[in-house]
Amino acid sequence: MTTDSVPDRKKAAFWADAVSRALVPVAVTPRDGTTFTGTITTDRLGFLRICRVEAGAQRVSRTPALIGPSPEDLVAVVLQTAGAAVFVQGGRRTEAGEGSLVCYDTTRPFTFVHPERFTAHVFQLPRHVLGVADDDLRQVTGTAIGTGHGFGSVLLPFLTTLAASAPTCPPAVGHRLAGHVVDLFATLIAERAQPAAARGDAGPEHLVRSVRVHIDRNLGDPSLSPESVARAHRISVRYLHRLFEGEGVTVSRLIQRRRLEECGRELARRGRVTPTVSSVAQRWGFVSPAHFSRAFRAAYGVSPREWRDRRARRGTGADDADPAGTPAP
Repeated sequence: MTTDSVPDRKKAAFWADAVSRALVPVAVTPRDGTTFTGTITTDRLGFLRICRVEAGAQRVSRTPALIGPSPEDLVAVVLQTAGAAVFVQGGRRTEAGEGSLVCYDTTRPFTFVHPERFTAHVFQLPRHVLGVADDDLRQVTGTAIGTGHGFGSVLLPFLTTLAASAPTCPPAVGHRLAGHVVDLFATLIAERAQPAAARGDAGPEHLVRSVRVHIDRNLGDPSLSPESVARAHRISVRYLHRLFEGEGVTVSRLIQRRRLEECGRELARRGRVTPTVSSVAQRWGFVSPAHFSRAFRAAYGVSPREWRDRRARRGTGADDADPAGTPAP
């Protein structure tokens, strides 16, 4: 959509409508006294919407009155490729120059002021696909993200190439790329939401170690799941699964394997009182005794009761009763 063929007296109204349809409903006010011009191009990759905006100086505002009728809750990242912008959301004011990234939430009021002609790429996706906490998102919106170092330096070339290639992407490729953008945006938000002192140790290896420790500490919680693990680490479930692609085990299977190992050790432990199978299963997070028995037999080739009785007959202590010596889960 372009103002090139629109009469001068109608350009401002045409442009406000074009931006509202391509992005979200906003109020647009040209900032200088010259004839306003603008062009906006829109592409879709699955659920990801990419807009290239080139226009003159203007003020763009999203007010509470414009938020109410909007059918979607979206999160956007703006890549400023030329010119400058002043962005305000949630009480934060930030200046974004060429090469900067700005994240904003369409469910809350915001304002962009472009004091000069500019070019920007806007990447919008549904809020629910990110899987990040509201508090984390609020910490990131209203701040400019530099691309000279850190995760921003990874995003800049990827987003630039993605915007350029979007018009020629086949639908199947577009859907996969949209999933990668979700992972990247969720990681960016998680990184920025952490305290500054902790950001230097937030790489994939650190996250995998942290996830494993979290799982071991919470095995007895029946609600332990990939969703709860991702929520505790302020990352998306999709990104959590990506982290474990090279670990040889999914998060769900890791949780079950660790629970079975602890159950096996406790059932083999010699003491005055023989533990019941159901109490051990419940203590390590299994809700259904039947499910526990099936999972245990599949892992070790015997039922939990047979495992306990055999270890009791052999007089095996806790130290040498490691289920790792039996068929692995």
